[in-house]
Amino acid sequence: MSILSILEFPDDRLRKKAATVKSVDSKIKTLLLDMLETMYHAHGIGLAATQVNVHLQVIVIDVSEEKNEPLFFINPVLIEKDGIKEAEEGCLSVPGFFEKVTRAEHIRVKALGSNGKVFELEARDLLAVCIQHEMDHLNGKLFVDYISSLKRQRIKKKLEKTHKA
Repeated sequence: MSILSILEFPDDRLRKKAATVKSVDSKIKTLLLDMLETMYHAHGIGLAATQVNVHLQVIVIDVSEEKNEPLFFINPVLIEKDGIKEAEEGCLSVPGFFEKVTRAEHIRVKALGSNGKVFELEARDLLAVCIQHEMDHLNGKLFVDYISSLKRQRIKKKLEKTHKA
């Protein structure tokens, strides 16, 4: 396993739409493990392949306290969502910034697992927020797209300054 580089806002590659995974082969399984190691190393709870400059519909998540309950989503599709929940979100691609975002409180997602088999998962609270956040990445969307353009510009300027330093 290896630690991958995480792209940071405002990198244009974060806006690229992810392609459907054709088959869960050894390359995809290696990507899943590398992404998981990268996410744990960065102290995150979710990571989309787009964030590591691989534009495939692949997500890893682990919202457990012990960081020992990884979830793998390949080609995820939201099949149900309801309720409204506002929660503070952060992102490994927007380091150091947290903002309130409104999302569905309860979701049902269908995806392929690391074994290539289809599964469905019902999620609430933090897991539901995390899945929606990571699925946005696969569509080239970031949590900063949900906040005011003034706040987004301020974050962009601060991160650009950090990148130059």
